[in-house]
Amino acid sequence: MRKPPARRPRAAANAGAPAPRRHGLARTLSKAGVCSRSEAVRWIEAGRVRVNGRVVRDPEFPVVQGRERLEIEGIDAPAGPRLYVMLNKPRGLVTTARDERGRETVYRCFDGEALPWLAPVGRLDQASEGLLLFSNDPEWAARVTAPETGPSKTYHVQVDTVPGAEVLAALERGVIENGEPLRASSVRTLRTGAKNAWLEIVLDEGRNRQIRRLLAANGIGVLRLVRVAIGSLQLGELPKGQWRMLENSEIEALAAPSSLAAPVGS
Repeated sequence: MRKPPARRPRAAANAGAPAPRRHGLARTLSKAGVCSRSEAVRWIEAGRVRVNGRVVRDPEFPVVQGRERLEIEGIDAPAGPRLYVMLNKPRGLVTTARDERGRETVYRCFDGEALPWLAPVGRLDQASEGLLLFSNDPEWAARVTAPETGPSKTYHVQVDTVPGAEVLAALERGVIENGEPLRASSVRTLRTGAKNAWLEIVLDEGRNRQIRRLLAANGIGVLRLVRVAIGSLQLGELPKGQWRMLENSEIEALAAPSSLAAPVGS
């Protein structure tokens, strides 16, 4: 009797399939929209990030996005749908996830909400208030904050004087401070009192604390500073400390190159 032919070993089901691509932990967190890459490096080195339950302090630690469980201070990093949020930031909160000086942060406004990790899109300093964006979509955030094509930012600013037309023109001409140009795209008076006034200031370039520095260079102090619009997106009647999801039309309009302008540091 002839022996049946020997069976050839069956090829593995995934033979020939490319190995899953690994990236450094900091880059993975950045691509997931958690934070910027540089901020991810700081968080990782500070021991705030866990991979599969274990603290990892190496920003280049290789991970496969979607396969490992990534946590920042016990909160799962986003792996679900992209979200786009606007917040009416109250005065006194800092725009960061965790403050080394123990100050309250903007994330207090999301306490108790079932949201994935969201990163700020741009910033407002502690003394400023108003419209602040958050998202876990880093590509969208990059378009919104692009220096050349991002949307302009509009602020209502209460100042400690009643500036005349010459001063408003000077704010639009701008100044050079420590080698850095500071100017407003447009300035107009909204209303005046006996000793102070409210101005509307539009910026189309991004500098750290730009409005406060520009006004100070012209001998003007800031009493209140509220961001009321980013491009066509208006703060509107959103209560202070409250947030809402952006509509699709708002998301698209903010990232459109035609919005023209830049990220702003107030």
